[in-house]
Amino acid sequence: MNFNKLEAFQDSLQEVYGIPATDCKITKDHQVVYRHMTGCCDYAGQVPASDQDLYRLYSATKVITATAVLQLMERKKLDLYDDVRRFLPEFTNLKVADRFEMDHFPIEWPNENTKCHLMHGCIRIIDLLTMTAGLSYDTSSAPLAEIKKASNDKASTREVISAIAQMPLIYEPQTRWGYSLAHDVLAGVVEAVSDMPFSQYLHKYIFDPLELKDFTFHVGPKEEQRLSALYAADFDTGRFSPASQEMASRFQLTQNYESGGAGLIGSVDDYSVFLDALCGGGKAANGYRLLSPGTLSLLSTNYITGKMLEDFQATGKKGYGYGLGVRVLIDSSCSRSPLGEFGWDGAAGAFALADPVNHISIFYVQHILGFPKVYSEIHPKLRDLAYEGIF
Repeated sequence: MNFNKLEAFQDSLQEVYGIPATDCKITKDHQVVYRHMTGCCDYAGQVPASDQDLYRLYSATKVITATAVLQLMERKKLDLYDDVRRFLPEFTNLKVADRFEMDHFPIEWPNENTKCHLMHGCIRIIDLLTMTAGLSYDTSSAPLAEIKKASNDKASTREVISAIAQMPLIYEPQTRWGYSLAHDVLAGVVEAVSDMPFSQYLHKYIFDPLELKDFTFHVGPKEEQRLSALYAADFDTGRFSPASQEMASRFQLTQNYESGGAGLIGSVDDYSVFLDALCGGGKAANGYRLLSPGTLSLLSTNYITGKMLEDFQATGKKGYGYGLGVRVLIDSSCSRSPLGEFGWDGAAGAFALADPVNHISIFYVQHILGFPKVYSEIHPKLRDLAYEGIF
């Protein structure tokens, strides 16, 4: 293996893009084959990035949430085709916007004044996993603002999920693909099925058995000391500046909320161990069986076709379809990775890849919000250089 090109590319990111800090870890067959960090983890640029740094994972949380749901499926607690109303009765008599345009920027989400009709069918667990449930990603909706105010910013995860159920859908379920709060709702399903808080379930069945210590939904004094400096890119100039607390915690809808779609904070080491289990046939290096091989194969399967696939590919993930909470490679001409490679990314630039064919995992982080070039330029090149280095 030779990762000279990958290391040089990672080293160039600060000069070419201005990225203050990066960290990348690659495993193959449960062995670490590459680890490289660049830059500094503080705003002053004095403290070098280290393996002790924590990052806001944002939507990379979704892969963990999908794993929790699939574990419950394995234990016969739910089925992918169950109606979500079986677990969350508040998702009854939902309203659907009569018209909605996703390709209009800024997005104008439907609200209480939008002309709507009652949902014709139902939302299934698989619709939530595949982002085809018709939910929006309106974190500033009136129902969410109301539950936040009524609870003095202390509403529980289930209480917030009930507020999400009051928000109009943008499409009829199973007709279009739309990135949404679906995985937040899945956290509510996990709570209802397991009869425990979402974080408690994750610790009991994922984090603790994998011997992971850093994952959390809330930043306390200890976490604050280890949290890598978070930046935001200016929409007009592209320049980076320290992200405000409001921007950083955008998906922390209340103080007690645990977002299954974007809430986790963690370290590169811990997330890498999780990914390594997924690409190792569902079995971790320490022997813990996270998922069965049969269930794991579901994560390598594209579930969207037709207009739904068009919707997803409009997001720019060339060569990929979408499966159960993850992108799935369906065109090998677009990547050095094999068909069935899967994973996701995060709003601050995290990139997760699991390759169950070659048993390879890649986890990369930077900490910049609102920087789209990370998805269109950095992640694909980093992925391909990693595979060039391995093979």
